[in-house]
Amino acid sequence: MGWREWVELPELAIGPIKAKVDTGARTSALHAIDLEISERNGQAWVSFTFENEDGSMGARNEAPVEEFRDVTNSGGQSESRPVIKTPLKLGDVYKLVELTLTQRDNMAYRMLIGRTTLSSEFIVAPAESFVLGGDELSSGNPK
Repeated sequence: MGWREWVELPELAIGPIKAKVDTGARTSALHAIDLEISERNGQAWVSFTFENEDGSMGARNEAPVEEFRDVTNSGGQSESRPVIKTPLKLGDVYKLVELTLTQRDNMAYRMLIGRTTLSSEFIVAPAESFVLGGDELSSGNPK
């Protein structure tokens, strides 16, 4: 795979979107705004909205929180982020992944793919982009 790839998060109705591959990051991160934490039957839940690069809003999503994880961002600041699990489509691979939810509006990419998502299934070619194919029109849903 290249240093950036097209990905989809089908259960969240997100994608295809461009994601940056970051082997230095442990967990993948998704841009989410208007995060609201609630409790259902003793389980923490998060509701959030995905904001596309063009500023348009995706559907409001809800997911159970697996845990809250302290993450140090690229600016060196530590923050506690909710972690959710959701299926991800990356090329021909579908897999259940962990995502931290955070505001990435000041970042070039709305999603970051961390090394736990990559595991042993991929080799990163840092000089390449979009090796796995696809484009913003592949699902008939440009974002």
